[in-house]
Amino acid sequence: MNLKVIALLICAIMPATTVFAFDLQGHRGARGLAPENTLPAFAKALSIGVTTLELDTGITRDGVVIITHNPTLKSSLVRDARGKWLDEEPPIFSKTFAELQKFDVGSYRPGSREASRFPDQSGMDNVPMPSLAQLFDLVKKSGNEEVRFNIETKINPSKPADTADPDAFARAVVGEVEKAGLSSRVSIQSFDWRTLQIVQSIAPDIQTVYLSAQQRWMDTIAGADDWTAGLKVADHDNSVAKMIKAAGGEVWSPFYGDLSAKLVKEAQELGLQVIPWTVNDEAAMEKLIQIGVDGIITDYPNLGRNVMQKRGMKLPPATPVSP
Repeated sequence: MNLKVIALLICAIMPATTVFAFDLQGHRGARGLAPENTLPAFAKALSIGVTTLELDTGITRDGVVIITHNPTLKSSLVRDARGKWLDEEPPIFSKTFAELQKFDVGSYRPGSREASRFPDQSGMDNVPMPSLAQLFDLVKKSGNEEVRFNIETKINPSKPADTADPDAFARAVVGEVEKAGLSSRVSIQSFDWRTLQIVQSIAPDIQTVYLSAQQRWMDTIAGADDWTAGLKVADHDNSVAKMIKAAGGEVWSPFYGDLSAKLVKEAQELGLQVIPWTVNDEAAMEKLIQIGVDGIITDYPNLGRNVMQKRGMKLPPATPVSP
């Protein structure tokens, strides 16, 4: 039997998987179109067709990994069981999962900054915060066996009382991923690189994504090294990409406004993928694709697909599912 026949036989018996050259990530599901970080938002993203579901996580008082961007119950996002907008913002970590299920996160508070930023979002009533396990169940229900999960540990080193500590946080997320048997389809990302270092030590098969921002409104690189697990950019030729490579990361996910063609090339020559956040303008998407990014994170995956289709790029399949 010749080598060509052997290769054909191997291909026939191995499960087929599709590799997409460009990673289209739905930010918080599809935040521009449906309530952020909820099962309806993830169902919307799956129905549109994305390569990856991007999401944020917190840990409840009883140790459940819950999907939420904010470490507190944000008053512009959360209503109580009577439909009243919250006045106070207690930490997620102070509530049990059962207690959190009584709150409604299906819409933005009228007149809030978020409501004005996302006028096309379809507000809903009686939408609870989902657990990470519930999202895994939804994707299984959809039948999509290829979509990936980019899971952020939402932790701030300057506010340790608001969340679980880095070790407990990382271990809880990894535990849920391994329980679901999804390590090969998961990336864990964070601005707080301490959690990524822990993930790399306890679950080296899970990809780590190093988030960064270098803007006036948020800078996790310059100055204090609280965010970067003690690494200093000055020790790495003032290169964020070199910092991440030294830290053992596989993906650099910067704010898209921080990127240039030169920086993308440098990172990729170091073996890193570059996937910027959060890109909501088609012109910006076009520019980023032109300079060679490996993917984008967007609140509007429908717009990302438009740009990809115009350029003749391979599109991820749509897998409609009800939440």
